[in-house]
Amino acid sequence: MSGEGAGYDVARIEVLEGPEAVRKRPGMWVGSTGERGLHHLVFEVVGRAVNQVLAGRGGSVDVTLTPDGGVRVSDDGPGGPFEAARETGGPGLEALLTSFCAESEPSGRYIADVAHFGGGLFVTNALSSRLTAEVRCEGLRRVQEYARGVALAPPATVGPASGSRTTIAFWPDAEIFETTRYSFALLAERFRQLAFLNRGLRMSLTDERPAGGSRAVLFRFPDGVRDFVAALDAEAGAALHPDVIGFEREDPRMAGTMEVALLWGGSREERVRSFVNSRATAQGGTHVDGFRDGVAAAVTAYARKSGLLTAADPDPGADRIGEGLTAVVSVKLERPEFLGATHGLLGNTDVRACVGEAVREYLGNWFEQQPDRAAEVVGRIVRGIHQG
Repeated sequence: MSGEGAGYDVARIEVLEGPEAVRKRPGMWVGSTGERGLHHLVFEVVGRAVNQVLAGRGGSVDVTLTPDGGVRVSDDGPGGPFEAARETGGPGLEALLTSFCAESEPSGRYIADVAHFGGGLFVTNALSSRLTAEVRCEGLRRVQEYARGVALAPPATVGPASGSRTTIAFWPDAEIFETTRYSFALLAERFRQLAFLNRGLRMSLTDERPAGGSRAVLFRFPDGVRDFVAALDAEAGAALHPDVIGFEREDPRMAGTMEVALLWGGSREERVRSFVNSRATAQGGTHVDGFRDGVAAAVTAYARKSGLLTAADPDPGADRIGEGLTAVVSVKLERPEFLGATHGLLGNTDVRACVGEAVREYLGNWFEQQPDRAAEVVGRIVRGIHQG
């Protein structure tokens, strides 16, 4: 079919660049123009802040919902200037705000995958009616302002400063979004999860909008996913058990680290939560398969060694082992591979064997060191098999 016959030629092609390309199709970059997309703007900015803090091995990220509908995100990570970094030649903050510059961000297992689409600061800037960026580094405080993704002026030095801190404040564009009101509860839950999954990270959320006065929450969990499992068990109404089983291990075979915690409580329900680079994997994947392999192997080995299972008894099935089990399986990988576009199912084949081996070894050792608890846990599983 010719262009003439179709009534369409090259003159009709519209090429969009810069912020206008994002504003023309916002759902493509943040998922929707409703609440989901609105909150995604925050996650893009918080994602950069968290990764800067993690790259500096600690620190804090503070998020404030302002009375005029804005959001302010501040971090004390190493950060960098507005201009290109002299050490690496990578783009500075101004480039991140005006173009896609993923290669400038920290990479590998230290990345916390906070935002689902990964458009970065550029997308938040383009979809905000106003944005201000402030950088404190090298003894100076510098600021820059934007309107709908376009800089109003070059970065300006406004005075001296001590330490390093980056603060980005933005106001979502009411011309783009169906609502510009953020949910305190939704943001608080995600930030709490990030603090659980990144031990030592301090995250705060302050809401200055209520007429009766501001409210705030602060999250920091020194025991990481062990605290996460204890919280999940408590939320389920179970009495908090003192001995959450947990460990952390690096394994070069999977080019990453794993952090696993679990306990068997009094309920019959199984609660297993899994994450890759701090992002939930609702469908599980090889890290969860490896976890289940390891638990089954440790339980079976202990049951047979202790005589709870005879040679004629079958191995415990996953359904029996999972009764009353609460667990968090978190892996941080250099090169995560997902099955499907939603990133809900991890596919790295090496991860299954590595996690399975580590869980089997650690849980097996715990059974040996805690014979009374081992007899209680494994005995209940075996009784379920015999009754079934």
